[in-house]
Amino acid sequence: MDLPHVSQGLGIVHPICIERGRNAEVWDERGTHYIDFIGGIGVLNLGHSHPAIVEAVKSQVDTLMHSAFNAVPHRGYLEVVEALDAFVPVSYPLSCMLTNSGAEATENALKVARAATGRQAVIAFDDGFHGRTLAALNLNGKVKPYKNRLGALPGPVYHVPFPSGDSDVDADQAMAALERLFEVETPADEVACIIVEPVQGEGGFRVLCGDFAKRLRALCDRHGIVLIFDEIQSGFGRTGTRFAFSRLGVEPDLLLMGKSIAAGLPLAAVAGRAEFMDAVPKGGLGGTYSGNALACAAARTVMALMSEEALASWGTRQETLIVETHRRWQASGRFPMLGNLTGVGAMRGVVFEDTDRASGAEHLAALLTAAREAGVLLMPSGRRRNVLRLLAPLTAEPDTLQEGLRRIERALESLVQPNTEEA
Repeated sequence: MDLPHVSQGLGIVHPICIERGRNAEVWDERGTHYIDFIGGIGVLNLGHSHPAIVEAVKSQVDTLMHSAFNAVPHRGYLEVVEALDAFVPVSYPLSCMLTNSGAEATENALKVARAATGRQAVIAFDDGFHGRTLAALNLNGKVKPYKNRLGALPGPVYHVPFPSGDSDVDADQAMAALERLFEVETPADEVACIIVEPVQGEGGFRVLCGDFAKRLRALCDRHGIVLIFDEIQSGFGRTGTRFAFSRLGVEPDLLLMGKSIAAGLPLAAVAGRAEFMDAVPKGGLGGTYSGNALACAAARTVMALMSEEALASWGTRQETLIVETHRRWQASGRFPMLGNLTGVGAMRGVVFEDTDRASGAEHLAALLTAAREAGVLLMPSGRRRNVLRLLAPLTAEPDTLQEGLRRIERALESLVQPNTEEA
């Protein structure tokens, strides 16, 4: 694909150009049809061009397109933060700031934590991902490709292993790493915040250990550390619940939201306890486009559509189909590169293992091409880019979802076909 005026610093997964979309289906400029299992990297939980959201945005265009909220407030922003207070399942009243992107929400959360605690140090986790802006970048739990050639990054930031049933790290090991960090690297009373994803996105859809989450909450309470949950990718129904942290039995002090919050329009948020959110001096938070009126119209509609019943139904349907299909693929023995299923609910990853023919990353790279040729769009994740992430819209029609998985299966068969011929 020829991209003469686009920076080579952007990595393009699929060399096609999408022209239109409807729910879980898209068409490129040549009219080729695809089933979309990327969903804007978790942005389109309600699918492409949901009719109710399209109508809300069109209506908003006719009345007000934009007002910089910190100059002249507008009602849409106020309605979104009020809706978030009702939508986010925490026991305390939310104080919110709307932003343009998840990375911007992360940056502002760091400002809030520093202002609230008077401390600077941050603890993040191996394989985590929190954005590409400079301070958020240093939180990411891997170097390539995000930190290459950039030199020193804003800190201090310390990383510890991520405990998960989807990895070989358990709660005891992660807690021991934290205690070692406090003894060797930095004292606990100099740590402003700990930031963690309840389900890692870029890290391969690994679920945070529930026992560790409870022990982490207690540790933060004991040392006066702000606990930040990053649900930019896992939030707004991706796991079959409004937010994944509710599965862990603990509440964050600050919550990062984005991606599917506005169904494709640029919006994100940092929200949490008022005593922390109000610690930044007046004027220290804000942004020209933060909480744009059109994005707010979309967000209000998203939350109205995402009832508990709808999310549970969509999530269960998708989870059941993915789990049963993966089990059948593994049981067949046809795909030696196929490893475990990671994640929870409708946020699922498939690990690709090394074989004597290729690495897991090479197998997955080949699948992305073969699947695109078969008419389904896929996305990799994981430190070694060997975990397939499945991000079809929650609203995908059952027949479309089933057909997408059939196309993936055909693509997998094309990868192992040379073995059949050799045999």
